Amino acid sequence: MKLVVDTNTIISGSLWQGPPARLISAGLAGQAQIFLSLPMLLELQETFQRPKFAQRLASQGETAVSLAARFRAACHEAVPTRIMPPAELCDPDDVHVLACAVSAEADAIVTGDKDLLAMKTFQGIPIIEAAEALRRLGLS
Repeated sequence: MKLVVDTNTIISGSLWQGPPARLISAGLAGQAQIFLSLPMLLELQETFQRPKFAQRLASQGETAVSLAARFRAACHEAVPTRIMPPAELCDPDDVHVLACAVSAEADAIVTGDKDLLAMKTFQGIPIIEAAEALRRLGLS
């Protein structure tokens, strides 16, 4: 299954327990293909560098750079397709997630973002939470 996982879900899954963590582990173990674009990878590294995550990263023996590099190595990189942002898109940064999903021909977009979840689909690609992705992978 090809998944585009948004930055917040990756961060949550990397630093805390719960469905996002199980999904990230499954993706890194090859049970699903996680696709990211360069803009998403840059956002991920920038977000990991926020001071509020420093202690949690250090407790895991990670840095923002090392964790972002691990994702870059383990995930598939998609060159985002140019898309017209849908009218209901509230956060302009989310266009990167949608564009990556279209380019990767993803089976689903995984997010906890209420605005994206409210869309339900984008160009036929379901927008789901991590728990639903685990269910679809047969891992729940």
